[in-house]
Amino acid sequence: MLLMAALLFASTSNAAHDTVPAESKGAPPVAIPRPITEDHFGTMVTDRYRYMEKMDAETVAWMKAQGDWSRRVLASIKPKAAFETKMSAFGAGFGLVGEIAQAGGKLFYTERTPGQEVFSLKVLEGAASRTLIDMAALIKTHGGTPHAIDWIKPSRDGTKIAAGISAGGSEDSRMTVLDTATGKTIAGPVDRAQLGNVDWADDGQSLTFIRLRKMTPGMDAAEKYRNLTADTWDLRSEPKSLLGPTIAGGPITDPDDGGQIAHVPHSDFVLLTGFTGVQNEFRLWWGKQADLAASKSRWTPLLGYDAGVTKVDMNATTLFLLSHKDAPRFKVMAVPIGASLDQARTVIPASPNRLIETMAVAKDGLYVGVREGLYSKVLHVANDGKVEELPLPVHGSIGDLMTDVDTPGVIVSLSSWTTPPAHWRYDPATRRFADMKIDSHPPIDAGRYAATDLSATARDGTRIPVTVLGPSGPIRPRPMLLNAYGSYGAAGWPYFSTRTLPYIDGGISRAECAVRGGGEFGEAWRLAGKGNMKPNTWRDAIACAEELIARGYTTPAMLSITGTSAGGIMVGRAVTERPDLFAGAVDRVGDVNTLRSEFMASGPGNVPEFGTIKDRQGFKDLYEMDTIQHVKPGIRYPAFLITAGLNDPRVEAWTGAKLAASLQEYPTHAPVLYRLEEQAGHGMGTTKSTRDAEEADIAAFVLWRAGVPQWQPVQ
Repeated sequence: MLLMAALLFASTSNAAHDTVPAESKGAPPVAIPRPITEDHFGTMVTDRYRYMEKMDAETVAWMKAQGDWSRRVLASIKPKAAFETKMSAFGAGFGLVGEIAQAGGKLFYTERTPGQEVFSLKVLEGAASRTLIDMAALIKTHGGTPHAIDWIKPSRDGTKIAAGISAGGSEDSRMTVLDTATGKTIAGPVDRAQLGNVDWADDGQSLTFIRLRKMTPGMDAAEKYRNLTADTWDLRSEPKSLLGPTIAGGPITDPDDGGQIAHVPHSDFVLLTGFTGVQNEFRLWWGKQADLAASKSRWTPLLGYDAGVTKVDMNATTLFLLSHKDAPRFKVMAVPIGASLDQARTVIPASPNRLIETMAVAKDGLYVGVREGLYSKVLHVANDGKVEELPLPVHGSIGDLMTDVDTPGVIVSLSSWTTPPAHWRYDPATRRFADMKIDSHPPIDAGRYAATDLSATARDGTRIPVTVLGPSGPIRPRPMLLNAYGSYGAAGWPYFSTRTLPYIDGGISRAECAVRGGGEFGEAWRLAGKGNMKPNTWRDAIACAEELIARGYTTPAMLSITGTSAGGIMVGRAVTERPDLFAGAVDRVGDVNTLRSEFMASGPGNVPEFGTIKDRQGFKDLYEMDTIQHVKPGIRYPAFLITAGLNDPRVEAWTGAKLAASLQEYPTHAPVLYRLEEQAGHGMGTTKSTRDAEEADIAAFVLWRAGVPQWQPVQ
């Protein structure tokens, strides 16, 4: 019945479902444009809602009123409540593992047990597990304000663990150190530990971490992530800054650069990793632990950004490097500890048919995660240099490779589109993977669902992978939500979500498009969606949409598109360039105002990825990415659902607010909903029920815009 209704509607006009509930007429409140026009290299750019960036009382009140109105509209869609209840119950049946680390013969992990809202910290020792941080109890002591564990790092002997905890989705971590035997607090909390990057000295008596600067009233928000320091903490006194742009004598001098200090295991060497914002490549220097203790700055350069190194790991004798230099799909090299780069040898060479993604060092050698096509494999490089492939128990994607330099073997998290995640421990003695059974899930009839790998042809002829997730059986047009990302070289590989199957059961197919700008096929794929090539990102998504329509999976009247965070660039520009292809657009905490991105707190750090308006080419690139600047009068865009978190430290809530206000200026436009979470941020640490409510609203929006009769707002 649902399919028939959708098919009937596919041939009619969108006007029939562009209305909202009668009690909401006259709302949402109208934002007042206060235009500012600026000259950028001869191009006049008008920003009609610049004042919103101050987040003053007027703006916040408007945002909250928009959020209230949007929720009333979505709440008036009668089947939504039942859908949310069903999706919530399905997800509540899963025991999910988040962060994971092993040390001292113990396994530390964050877990959201079935029926719980948040992830707690547990330790598994032998066959027995214990709770170290009960987050539900902690939240209760804070009056119900949501809190989350952002990161964890155990000492090498497993007797202590550092954890970063933040409130309200802010990611503003405060670091606390616990005794893992008792769960009691040893030291902390220490503020400004959002980035974490903790590394313990071998003796477990001190650690190093990256610390944000202290912000004072009146400081520009864009200063938040500048002038980072690498600090050491002896767990007794205040942390001490060792190096950074504000500290003389070190190699980190630029305010937009940072440094992380890591102790080489069982060695007197340390490794300094230098980075610039979100740039994937590192710089590296050797140092000595004795010099750190004596506050001496003696750093020997190992390599610069031009070496193309994006990941490192090490044991007492060898530093392993993952590099894309002369290897677009990456290679693995090894350098003796303390040596120079000219002593490097290639451990795993580059291959045009294989993408090397990750690596981790164990006592028995190096474990390497690779991908051939869409699916993962694991290679083991023994200490004698022998390389072999390990047969994985699941045909899917590696979520994590977790090792301990003092323990043989590896822990691999695996999942696929329709296979829930599980953690498998590989024992080199038996040469077998065993399910650790720390994940759990309800029974799933996988035969009811189909994951179909397709490809679309971009306008330049490049083949773009796209996977359709829907019911098994014949292909028929269905309401569909197409997702893509395409930034930072991040890859969108097969993964399992507890909310995908409820979408399919509720009448919505999902599609995942691996657009350029991501890392699905290595460095060349990333660069093909970066800078002046960024339009490939949204045009690849457009090509995927056209392919799905041509193959009969959906129609323009039933297709919505979504993108999250930097994926907001993709969704906003795909819709403004081809509004005829989509019935709806879901912009989730998205970067839709790229000309103003570098003025957010996270902005300076993102310049390496997106550019700066301070130079001519950077301005041109950012202007082309900017959704708001491409909203034009007289064009009928699809309906928008724009989500934001009031505590978002990455894409600030005013970004989506400005887009909503811009679209709402045109009275004939399809509905524009701005959905604000007042106790959440970018999504990290969001409670299960908050996510369930958001996903139910998105599903209701998609089915509403697809014209399914029972999913229309009540008039």
